[in-house]
Amino acid sequence: MKTILVTGGAGFIGGHVVRALVATGSYRVINVDALTYAADLRLLEPLKESGRYRFEKLDIRDRSAVASLYARHSPDAVMHLAAESHVDRSIEDPLLFVETNVLGTANLLVGALSHYLSLDKPRRAGFRFLHISTDEVFGSLGEKGHFHEHTPYDPSSPYSASKAASDHMVRAWGRTYGLPVLVTNCSNNYGPAQFPEKLIPLMILKAWKGEALPVYGRGENIRDWLHVADHAAALRTVLERGTPGETYCIGGRSERRNVEIVEAICDALDAKLGRLAPGPRRSLITFVTDRPGHDLRYAIDASRAEAELGWRPAFSIEEGLRATIDWYLANEAWWAPLVSRQKSLDRRGLDVRHG
Repeated sequence: MKTILVTGGAGFIGGHVVRALVATGSYRVINVDALTYAADLRLLEPLKESGRYRFEKLDIRDRSAVASLYARHSPDAVMHLAAESHVDRSIEDPLLFVETNVLGTANLLVGALSHYLSLDKPRRAGFRFLHISTDEVFGSLGEKGHFHEHTPYDPSSPYSASKAASDHMVRAWGRTYGLPVLVTNCSNNYGPAQFPEKLIPLMILKAWKGEALPVYGRGENIRDWLHVADHAAALRTVLERGTPGETYCIGGRSERRNVEIVEAICDALDAKLGRLAPGPRRSLITFVTDRPGHDLRYAIDASRAEAELGWRPAFSIEEGLRATIDWYLANEAWWAPLVSRQKSLDRRGLDVRHG
């Protein structure tokens, strides 16, 4: 049974990846997470009974702690998802994103290389370091075209710049040191148990409660939406079938304007719960000042992953969004404590250019 280190396994995508890997029965999973504000272990607690899951609280910015992690667990692979990932927060505190996403990744690479060189030939041949990144590193698309594996990098925010830097670090360790690395760039994820500061869960909870729905600009920004379960399946496929040194773009083939997503949430809640006294929930949509450097459009061409690895997204945005809304309506006990410990979940990072 292979041992996999999953960094950021208490986060949204990481948690889904951990559960999917343990469910196969083929892997022993070590969940490595610093338990920052968006982390949550409650949905992972049942995994302890399997005997194939262990949690390690660790900050990847701590190089010595990372080195001892490799020594304790001798992994066969690393799936690196740990990152600060909220664009608005990166505008307010960019250095935190540099420290975690760039320095933290470098620490993991240093430890991975030392560990890799200590393995015997059979285990070395099977070792992989899979780095999970974002389509935001490519910047903004016009009305036409899609991001692909050879799209030039053009990050717009401190978050995407930090992820671009970490991508380059991973590829450099592959080319310079021969570490068998893989990189994936994914589109916007959504689904159950996403921290409620991101667009879809934030709009679900606010629309449910009849609060104003703040949408940047005129809501014309376009994103390609990828259900988190599809992403977790793609990452396992890349780990098992991907070619070391290569990059794979992972997308949902579900482009929508932000305002369309919010309108769909409003309509679904009206249908399930009835309209509010003042009228349909669409009336709650409030356009707010756009954030600085807000990319207009993202879209992923996932044809390489589909053709070479045999992966396909299973969820349409309509099906996935309905299931996500149902999950939040049924799981207030999960999200309510997360909301209560935050001072505010409103849109952030709006006025930094002028103080």
